[in-house]
Amino acid sequence: MHLPDGIISFEQAIIYWIITLIIISIFLYKFSKDENKEKRIISIALFSVFTMVVTSVSVPSPLGVPIHFFLIPLIAIILGPLSSTIVSFVTLIMQALVLNMGGITSLGANFLVMGFILSIVTYGFYRIFGYLNEKVAIFASTIIGIMFATFGQVAILLISGAMNFDILLSTLVPFYLFISIIEGFANVVIITAIEKTKPEIIEINKI
Repeated sequence: MHLPDGIISFEQAIIYWIITLIIISIFLYKFSKDENKEKRIISIALFSVFTMVVTSVSVPSPLGVPIHFFLIPLIAIILGPLSSTIVSFVTLIMQALVLNMGGITSLGANFLVMGFILSIVTYGFYRIFGYLNEKVAIFASTIIGIMFATFGQVAILLISGAMNFDILLSTLVPFYLFISIIEGFANVVIITAIEKTKPEIIEINKI
């Protein structure tokens, strides 16, 4: 889902970067009022490294295209939506500079899709479905979050004129739906295991 440099115009890239900086400023304001600053810094740092490593691994798929998992839905559920957006921002910078995944000018657009939209939508639906069943909430919110992010990327590509809607709909949507289902199941297993073995990780206040 990483958009490389040059696929969107420089003017659009600036707009996405401005929105990104506004979102990060909101997090810093929330963070300044957090009572668990040290614990959150450590959690964000550890999850950023973990996310960079895991999301950089290519997994073969029956669709013929390697899979890269997101992990951001998992982190949004554990730490909260704004914290997971920061993890995404840090990860995207490291991936762009070290692994040549994505780019610097396109980082704002990638952040809005894989950081902000993915985090906010996942956490929002997790809270909604959480009143019904915890495991269903984790599974469903992961799928919905990834699909919203997918349509966010589709919108950015359409605005940029890089691709047409039919191609995007027939390629990106089925592929990321497949990934979202797998990641949804994985998140249920991971969070259930954390709740049993390290519940203090889950108990951190979510921002």
